[in-house]
Amino acid sequence: MWSLDDHWPSLISGLADQITEGVSALQNQIDQLLARGRISKLEHRTLSIPAERIKLAGVSAQQVTRFYSGRIRQTHEKVDMSVLVEGVLQERKQELGILGIVLRRKLKPVEVLVDPTVAHTFVNAVLDWGLPFGNRVDVRMDLNAWPQHARLQVRVSNDGVPPSSATSPDNLSWMLIRQIALTAGGIEIDREMDQDGVGFTALFTRTVQAVDGISAVDLSDEQSSMFKSLSGTYVLTISPSLQIRADVRDALREIGISSDSVVDFSQARDAVKSRMPNLIVVDSEIKDDAFETFRRDLLREVFEFPFVEISPDDSSFDMSGFGEFSMAKVGRGNIREALGTAVMFELAKMM
Repeated sequence: MWSLDDHWPSLISGLADQITEGVSALQNQIDQLLARGRISKLEHRTLSIPAERIKLAGVSAQQVTRFYSGRIRQTHEKVDMSVLVEGVLQERKQELGILGIVLRRKLKPVEVLVDPTVAHTFVNAVLDWGLPFGNRVDVRMDLNAWPQHARLQVRVSNDGVPPSSATSPDNLSWMLIRQIALTAGGIEIDREMDQDGVGFTALFTRTVQAVDGISAVDLSDEQSSMFKSLSGTYVLTISPSLQIRADVRDALREIGISSDSVVDFSQARDAVKSRMPNLIVVDSEIKDDAFETFRRDLLREVFEFPFVEISPDDSSFDMSGFGEFSMAKVGRGNIREALGTAVMFELAKMM
């Protein structure tokens, strides 16, 4: 007996084909109206946006069924994911600009064994999934601390304006992402959602080249390239203590770093608006909820940002790890001796 259960892939494929063909014809007519001067550029864009969204749904459905049915032939090659991701972002630069999307990226070279076409489709699907949730997009490509796999992270923030209630995290793009991860192999995915937006992480287990790690920072050679690179570095100190502000200033001056200081986070916000620092030194006595709010707001402007905490323990000195919220600590009585090392280590991690 005939059963729809056996034919639903054909049904979806046929529906997707009709959608994409119909929308392509519609878009062609809209383009002709613009060429003939029958509609304005604004009207053309207004009509094109929903047409593009419908076409995206059709194309995504086509790709899901192709991956599901095994019709995608894969040839795994060494692909520098930073180059591939940057290429996708450049291809979509005009589109993102029209949509008013603010884009930031930090891409480190790391090679993965993957089919280039599949990887290209995957990155586009991740963007398509996240874009409905906000107007600020942060993209990072680097090496996960452990396990050492290439890591793609995309964070989409909404600046306090929640997306439409019709926006679904389990849309066609998400189905495509999951199907590619399952079919391509070697891709582990995760996502998180909160009131500020959505986050996505993909780990590529077939990583073949790792970004060089940082094992130490040598402060003995004042002519080192590290010292030369500090010439334009600027640090902001936040502390109500005049003594701490003075000690930090003197310690930074010894390694050639210019700095300013403020007493609270209100002044810090004004200072950041005037000039974005490369690093912030913060007094642990004011590291409370107000600090977390300040840091969260700052990370909306800068995808990754280093902090060094001044601890009440006079002799403490702890380097940060490589986690997103890890922070180096220097004791109050150890500022002149240890702050320079901590600052240089944090800055080196950002390079």
